[in-house]
Amino acid sequence: MPKYFEFKVAGYYLYFTSKCIIECMHVHASDSKLTEPGSAKFFVKENGDSVVTVRGILSDRDIRRIQVFIKDNYKEMYLRWVQYSEQGFYRGN
Repeated sequence: MPKYFEFKVAGYYLYFTSKCIIECMHVHASDSKLTEPGSAKFFVKENGDSVVTVRGILSDRDIRRIQVFIKDNYKEMYLRWVQYSEQGFYRGN
């Protein structure tokens, strides 16, 4: 599973899976096991805002911290994403 960064953000690794690259850009946030059960899922928009579609076990505080991190780093994260996927940013609400 490709990680966006090797370090944790709010105690979670940010990653995506090779099977989920058919969707638009998104970020899973999970513990050290990188397991989807309990992980959160954030779809990323072109301006760096993100939409939480699965909150997993994350607290509201951790979700906010991760969303701020994504907003500050989404361009760099997108460069990693496009190495694996031809799908762009989230275009929903």
